[in-house]
Amino acid sequence: MSPAHGNGAAPLPDATALAEAVRHGETSAMALMQASIERAKADPYGAVCHLDVQMGLDAARQFDKRLAGGEQEARNAPFAGVPFLAKDLSNAARGLPVHAGSKALAKRVRPADEDSLIFKRFRQAGLLPFGVTTTPEFGLALTSEPPAGPLARNPWNPDYSPGGSSGGAAGAVASGIVAIAHASDAAGSIRVPAACCGIFGLKPSRGLTSNAPEFGNHLMGITGELVLARSVRDIRAALVAVSGHTMGPYGEVNLSGVPVKGMRIGIVDTAPRTGKEQAEAVRSIIPLLKDQGHTIVDVDLTALDELAAASDGIVRTILSVSLACWLDSLEIADDEISPVTAAAARDGRALNACDLYSAEANAARIAHGCWKLFEDMDAIAMPMLSGPPPKIGSMPSDRTDTDTLWDQMATIAPRTALANAAGIPALSLPRGLDKSGLPLSVQLIGPIGADLLLLDIAQHLETGPHWHFPADIAGAHP
Repeated sequence: MSPAHGNGAAPLPDATALAEAVRHGETSAMALMQASIERAKADPYGAVCHLDVQMGLDAARQFDKRLAGGEQEARNAPFAGVPFLAKDLSNAARGLPVHAGSKALAKRVRPADEDSLIFKRFRQAGLLPFGVTTTPEFGLALTSEPPAGPLARNPWNPDYSPGGSSGGAAGAVASGIVAIAHASDAAGSIRVPAACCGIFGLKPSRGLTSNAPEFGNHLMGITGELVLARSVRDIRAALVAVSGHTMGPYGEVNLSGVPVKGMRIGIVDTAPRTGKEQAEAVRSIIPLLKDQGHTIVDVDLTALDELAAASDGIVRTILSVSLACWLDSLEIADDEISPVTAAAARDGRALNACDLYSAEANAARIAHGCWKLFEDMDAIAMPMLSGPPPKIGSMPSDRTDTDTLWDQMATIAPRTALANAAGIPALSLPRGLDKSGLPLSVQLIGPIGADLLLLDIAQHLETGPHWHFPADIAGAHP
């Protein structure tokens, strides 16, 4: 996609194009920031839970000054002067709160004094944080409706959710508040919102992006952290900008070379309760893959589903124990949080050290199982969601049956936890709209380090089927 400029030109399509326009003087960081701030103020979808206008304006003014002064680091930044939103859960940005959708946390935790390592790299890449996006309370849902508010809605249809836990981030990108937003994924929280909102989201390989220096979002290695965006090239540029030299706890993960043709790709068009349109979205990529010279191969569904089912239990154990530790460390009582959060924390406290050790050991076996699975293929395509995005109110926070909660998450997004437990990369990419006008999607997974390979496949699928977003990106008409 090359940006078009001038009177009557098409709107700029993504963050890369916005940055190019800033570099060439066709717009400015300040103009983009002002447009994003105005869009955020008028947002009817609850995507943004905290807005720092002064932070955004100061950052844009400073970036334009650097650019005018001829600073090469500013000029060469892949996202030169592009507005950016942080997630209300995960690694922190200097001066912005991280409250995980919780009033109790807001009372106890002040904004970070320093950037986490990943946010240092976001800023070095030219991204300018100015606000925080909505998440479910403590990330414990595939919708984003925290009791603390706001309630995040899907820009394609406000009766539906933009997903969770990075739902606000996905909604902000789909509605054009920003072209790109911070996101994280411990159980599908990048990929589900991407699928719900018709955008791209990559959960990167374990150890590829950093949780340093606090490692508060480490979660025994199940979390991947990156961005949500409207284009493959934005995801690729962000991954290259922030990955590597993660400063613990893993050795370096090297991104593998990306062959253009001749890959072996497995196709799985079934999953429990998967709708016809979701299955057809997967099948629709087969002729495009063949046109690129790839070979379609069979997938051992029994092995795949055994790995996926075991992953669900592992991720549930880790998230429940982590939540219990988090709440207990801050002395947050049950009456300060929603019933479902309190119930999940009780589950975590009921587990013992042996349970947690077993989960980690089983995760290692699942990672090995995935290596075996990918001996015979380079990537697998499968449904991202079993049906349309969940409706608003479909994951109530006043329930206490956690079995129902986790089962519902597995039903909405089947096989999603596999990538988290195994540490493999997984990408959600849009595939047009269903008959009711809601986004369809496909998930691609591959072996550890195959992040660029998945993006290469997705880039060849990016051109179709075409649709228009609910809104252009703020500032996209320079």
